[in-house]
Amino acid sequence: MPKKEVLEAIATLVGFIIGAGILGIPFVVAHAGFLTGLIDIIVIGLAIWLLNLYIGEIVLRTEGSHQLSGYAHIYLGKWGRRAMTFGMVFGLYGALIAYIVKEGEFLSVLLSPYLGGNPLLYSIVFCAIGSYIVFSGLKAIEKSELFMVALVILVVLLITLISIPYIQVKNLSGFEPKNFLVPFGVILFAYIGMGAIPELGEELKGRKSQLKKVIHWGSAIPMVVYILFALAVVGVTGIENATDGAIIGLGNVIGPSMLTFGILFGILAMATSFIAVGTALKEMYCFDYSCSSRLGSSLSCIIPLALAIVIILAPIENAFFRIIEVTGIVSGGIMGILIIAIRWKAVKNGTREPEYSLKQHRFIGTALMLMFIVGMTYELLKIFGWILS
Repeated sequence: MPKKEVLEAIATLVGFIIGAGILGIPFVVAHAGFLTGLIDIIVIGLAIWLLNLYIGEIVLRTEGSHQLSGYAHIYLGKWGRRAMTFGMVFGLYGALIAYIVKEGEFLSVLLSPYLGGNPLLYSIVFCAIGSYIVFSGLKAIEKSELFMVALVILVVLLITLISIPYIQVKNLSGFEPKNFLVPFGVILFAYIGMGAIPELGEELKGRKSQLKKVIHWGSAIPMVVYILFALAVVGVTGIENATDGAIIGLGNVIGPSMLTFGILFGILAMATSFIAVGTALKEMYCFDYSCSSRLGSSLSCIIPLALAIVIILAPIENAFFRIIEVTGIVSGGIMGILIIAIRWKAVKNGTREPEYSLKQHRFIGTALMLMFIVGMTYELLKIFGWILS
């Protein structure tokens, strides 16, 4: 059995990855065709799995504590640091805003019949609790993540089991090759967890030889969870009853018990991810820009809350779905390309002997870069209305 420290590190990565993005996956998979979307989940998942291993190798080849922007500065120079900082800040803030907005909606549905209140109030309460854990530091995060990730996995298994009698095979037969790029932005957003890898290096001090195992498990578990969740939701709702947050459509078909389980899953998934994402952003400010822990925590939590409040009050139509789609394609694409370039440089110019080293296949890295470029181009054309999804 793995040591507790290894389990906690796996939980940190899983908690970072599984967040608001999972709620958008069934909607885009249903519209692309289930089999088409399933291939997307697997292909993008494997690509991000490899990127996570690249980052782990970069961490192990480099002395000192850094976040991704710091590694970009070391190996790519000032331009790399600026580009990575933009990708990280855009992605991490986008994720935090999505969590705050959607958590407010879910908590309001669950609690307002008993306690009153509105989504804005619950968004603020959720952000306050999550921010307290981020302010408290790494030990509090390790303990909370292990417990909460276990609950997330349990709830998704329950959702799958409850859904089985309601699944219709016809909903799982769609295959449209022309739609391969339709789910790209949302699924890419759902897998973004690269900022957690440097944090794992901190958690595994003295056990860095375990980092590769942690990345394997931490990358595989979200893929399995996403496949099960898409199977359950799309199998039950099909395209007719699919909703952009997944849970409401599932509840409409199965009933109140599923709605409760689904909302519980969404709350847990986004809570674990909020803590991990907030910590990665805090570490970027502290490690790479020499901010104090208090200032780094404040910048990481107060800014997304302020922007989320503006979005909630606006209101913006389909705000949650728009946030994760745009965030995924811009942040995930930029960071993915830069990570490959950093790894190429780290192999040549690293300052320490890594505990593991992947084979240097330039072709694979180039193919991944092209995948991100094609996906980014398609999504941006779609966002600006030049391609109809």
